[in-house]
Amino acid sequence: MLFNSYIFLFVFLPLTLLAFYGARSLGKMQWSVPVLVIASLTFYLTSGVFNFALLLGSILLNFLVSQAARSGSPGKARMAVALGIAADLVILGYFKYFNFFVDNIAKATGHDMALHDIALPVGISFFTFTQIAYLVDCLRSRSSERNLLTYALFVTIFPHLVAGPIIHHARVRSQFDRLGHRALDPAMVAVGCTVFIIGLGKKVLLADNLAGTADLVFNAADGGAAIGTALAWTGTIAYTLQIYFDFSGYSDMAIGLALMFGLKLPINFDSPYKSTSIIDFWRRWHITLSTWLRDYVYIPLGGNRDGELARLRNVFVTMLLGGVWHGAGWTFVVWGALHGFYIVSNHLIRKAVPGRLRDDRSSVRALKQGATLLLVMIGWVFFRSASLDGAIAVLRALVHADPAATAMAPDPVAVPVLLAAALIALFAPNTQKLVRYDDDPLAPIRWRGSSAFLGADRMLGVNVPTALACGSVLALCLAFIWRPSIFIYFNF
Repeated sequence: MLFNSYIFLFVFLPLTLLAFYGARSLGKMQWSVPVLVIASLTFYLTSGVFNFALLLGSILLNFLVSQAARSGSPGKARMAVALGIAADLVILGYFKYFNFFVDNIAKATGHDMALHDIALPVGISFFTFTQIAYLVDCLRSRSSERNLLTYALFVTIFPHLVAGPIIHHARVRSQFDRLGHRALDPAMVAVGCTVFIIGLGKKVLLADNLAGTADLVFNAADGGAAIGTALAWTGTIAYTLQIYFDFSGYSDMAIGLALMFGLKLPINFDSPYKSTSIIDFWRRWHITLSTWLRDYVYIPLGGNRDGELARLRNVFVTMLLGGVWHGAGWTFVVWGALHGFYIVSNHLIRKAVPGRLRDDRSSVRALKQGATLLLVMIGWVFFRSASLDGAIAVLRALVHADPAATAMAPDPVAVPVLLAAALIALFAPNTQKLVRYDDDPLAPIRWRGSSAFLGADRMLGVNVPTALACGSVLALCLAFIWRPSIFIYFNF
């Protein structure tokens, strides 16, 4: 089920809100967690019975391992967690990488090897990484969630289940407890609706309208057609903006939905295309994955404990694994290695010329921002391409006009959308700044409008301009989601 679909917006979400707040209005606050678990499992069941069974098995496996880690001796706890993580990785590896390895072995040996018909379960990377982090945290703290129902909600809460953000148990456990005995701030619903609509607009009005241009260029290159320089730049810029507004839009919708139920999810994006270095970019792009890679890959590899050379090696390996996490393909390997090279180079340059890099004049800052964005765009060419040959063809077209290039023109609608998207990504305040969203679970909702509509400002934190803007964006989205498109990160 997609957030950008009529069945979600007009059936699933209203029924879930009705059940959740209906139970609370009857004084049954303790029903909040069961209602959300049932809703989240129903949400995932729509992806298929097999996927649903796999998710339930994964939840039960990791819950039992966490109990063993809590109650066993230190040695037994380490063994249990190691086996649990190994089982998680084997399951993820089979569904995500088995055919990739078989295909490459067949090519290397010259033998025909049958590939299995393996469909990637939606969200498997996200719920696997969430639970691996949980097991490691259990081992470190020697404590775990004792209630299977609450643990199931931690893994399956539907706003984040299939495409993140990646969450930590310690972050949401206290929030689940408060659902059971404390009234919710009504302003959370209003802010949640606003954030959800902003995210929906990013996906439906921007990302989906850029997809056609990106697909035109990259599909042609992957198919062996020569493309012109202007079209190559148009397609690369279109995909650069498409993937940002697609995934940023999903993350906004996830945060907005969670707020509607009195929960706070972590911020996943902080205007990454405004970054002035690659290091800065990875502090702003897919923040929860970057944090996960730091805490559960980079630091276990040794972090910066064994000197500068080892630190740079660990950075590179971490980014390489981050690329592999995104997909089973050499394009993702190259993308991860490229960003590893970028970050290592960034560290070396900072060490060599620290003073110049601290120059914060607007002209220098603009130059650094432009250079960073260009490097990111080169990486996106590999990320989007179906083959290395296709990626190289696009990169070649960016710098060399091919006289034999096929005459192709992007959708005329894409040009104004591309310009609007670029202006928003580069200059507009991001969603959390617009609504003053603080992802600290204990922080109050601070955003309040003025010019209250029917006195709602004091109670719900909305105003007439906000309501009109949100209503207009929602109306436009509803007019264009009759053919909903999948989110890019559903593929990972």
